Amino acid sequence: MVKLAAKCILAGDPAVGKTALAQMFRSDGAHFQKSYTLTTGIDLVVKTVPVPDTGDSVWESPNVLCLIYDVTNEQSFKNCGKWLEKAQSQAPGICLPGVLVGNKIDLAGRRAVDSAEAQAWALGQGLECFETSVKEMENFEAPFHCLAKQFHQLYQEKVKVFQALM
Repeated sequence: MVKLAAKCILAGDPAVGKTALAQMFRSDGAHFQKSYTLTTGIDLVVKTVPVPDTGDSVWESPNVLCLIYDVTNEQSFKNCGKWLEKAQSQAPGICLPGVLVGNKIDLAGRRAVDSAEAQAWALGQGLECFETSVKEMENFEAPFHCLAKQFHQLYQEKVKVFQALM
């Protein structure tokens, strides 16, 4: 079994659920903390993730990106462009696999960001799009499994290039 490692950068406005998502994923859904210290836009999670349909696992060194917004806060969605630019400026010329995650879908009555709008924006940026409710433990692992698969594909492409040079 191959074990790769990629560090996942979680970026988004304060109070969108970055830390909650990271902690729930890290603990396999066993830990939802009710109160958090606000982070200033960036969080980091490191966890070995099996890649679906392979015998491989990934996580720890190059970077993958998880942009998070609150579906009840339109400004947090609009600011994802700023967070994406900031992340890409840290790795110029490098393909940065990423996902867009709309969190807090359990607050459906307060939704301010349309799913189709988020999906269209993500597609235009080359990102996969997911919606989650960390509080209700709904779909919180899917973005990370997608990132693992994306990172694994990049790794396999690099291996093929390296093998072609030999």
